[in-house]
Amino acid sequence: MDFALARRNMVESQLRTNKVTGTKLIQALHRIPRERFVPIAKRHRSYFDESIEVAKNRWLMPPMPLARLIQESYPQDTDNVMVIGAGMGYSSALYGALTRSVFAVENDPDLVEEMGGALTDLALDNVVAVEASLADGYPKEGPYDIILMTGMIEYAPQTLLDQLNEGGRLMAVVGAPGDIGRATLFGKKNGMTSTRVLFDATIKPLPGFARTPAFVF
Repeated sequence: MDFALARRNMVESQLRTNKVTGTKLIQALHRIPRERFVPIAKRHRSYFDESIEVAKNRWLMPPMPLARLIQESYPQDTDNVMVIGAGMGYSSALYGALTRSVFAVENDPDLVEEMGGALTDLALDNVVAVEASLADGYPKEGPYDIILMTGMIEYAPQTLLDQLNEGGRLMAVVGAPGDIGRATLFGKKNGMTSTRVLFDATIKPLPGFARTPAFVF
């Protein structure tokens, strides 16, 4: 399969036509081989407009919502980034091409190993694969200018919002299973968190971020 051609087609057909226009992001999307972050048996689907399961309960987001979330986070070359549920590392690699440092948090040790190998192969020395609890994040290297949640969540936990820097942005698709999600920016200013809905998106859930059902009398 001609992955380079598939990559160009993804950028031109799926992304530019859906408001992904940032020059540096487009360059990163052309440069980072998405197929390297997909299991070998599924690499022929790397550039499809769909979620790809990379491990149990862990999915690579479709290209369009991922690219738009990254673009709407306004990454700067001085930013410190944390990716929650990094999977095999594609979103972290994109941020690595755009920012100063990235901590890619994953609680599956096999995925951490796979991700580390891919990042080493691509010489992305500013991206670090971290094995840690998704809900707890990685406060050791915070605060973060950007936090990306790689699957749909029902709420953003305070433990992660607390790791945002002043002016920081937490990017997530928010919604209950079966619903259309809302891509949302959680921003921190003067120690307070605000939210802004950006666009609709349907992606797979990220385990561990469902609301506890309320007890009904």
